[in-house]
Amino acid sequence: MVNLREGGHHSGNWGGLIANPGLILAHALASISDARGAIQVQAWRPESLTPAVREALAGLEVDGGDDGPPVEPQWGEPGLTPAERVFGWCSFEVLAFETGNPAHPVNAIPPKAHAHCQLRYVVGIDPHDILPALRRHLDERGFEAVQIVPARSGASPATRLAPDHPWVRWAAGSIGLSTGTSVAILPNLGGTLPNDAFSDVLNLPTVWVPHSYPACAQHAPNEHLLAPVAREALQLMTGLYWDLGELGFQGQFE
Repeated sequence: MVNLREGGHHSGNWGGLIANPGLILAHALASISDARGAIQVQAWRPESLTPAVREALAGLEVDGGDDGPPVEPQWGEPGLTPAERVFGWCSFEVLAFETGNPAHPVNAIPPKAHAHCQLRYVVGIDPHDILPALRRHLDERGFEAVQIVPARSGASPATRLAPDHPWVRWAAGSIGLSTGTSVAILPNLGGTLPNDAFSDVLNLPTVWVPHSYPACAQHAPNEHLLAPVAREALQLMTGLYWDLGELGFQGQFE
C-alpha cells in the first residue's frame, strides 16, 4: 500500500509536482519480479532443487486439460521445467491492484494505491522472514513509502517428504497396483495446507493423495469433481488401506 495524502488533486494543476502512488506501487511491484515473473527478492528464492525432487519431476507434464489454460513456457523462473516451477519453486502473484476509482476515473492524481499480493513458497523459505525480507528489498530500492500489511491469515511452514522416502515408494507401489497405471510423485502440492502439524509437530511422515484434476476450477463457483476421478479415488484408497493392513510397512512395495 502507498498512502501519500488525503484526497485527489487535479492532474492539470499538480501533474509533475506531486508523486503518484499508483506509479510508485507499480514500480515497487516490478522490482519484486521481472517482466516474465521470475522472483527478484533473494530471500524468496530456494537455494536449489534437490536431486530427488528433480528426479521425481523429470518427464512430468503439467496439463490442465481442455478446460484449463495452456502452460506458457516463457513465464516464470528460467531454466526450470513447468513442473519444477510450480512444484519446486516459489511464485509471486499480484491478485488485485487498485488506485483511484477504476469504475469512474477522473483527471486527478489519486491519494493512495494498494495491491493484494501472494507468495507461494516451498521448503527452504523461512515463513517468518518473508515480510522482513520484502521490507529490506523495498527499502534498498528507495520504496520506503510502500507499506506492507500482513494478510489476516498467518503463514505456515512449507513441508516436503523426500520423494525417495520409503513410505513414498510404498504408497506409489500400492496405488500403481490398484490402478494399473504409472504413478506421478509430486514433492509437494501447490496449495496451502497445515501439514506442518503432522510433519513438524508430531514428526510423522505424510503422503498426500489428491483426488481431483487440474481443471476442477478450484475455489471457483463451479468447482467440481468428475465421476471417473471419484471412482478411481475410491479404488486406489481402498487398495492403499488394504495393502497397509495386509502387508504392513515391510510389504512388497518397499
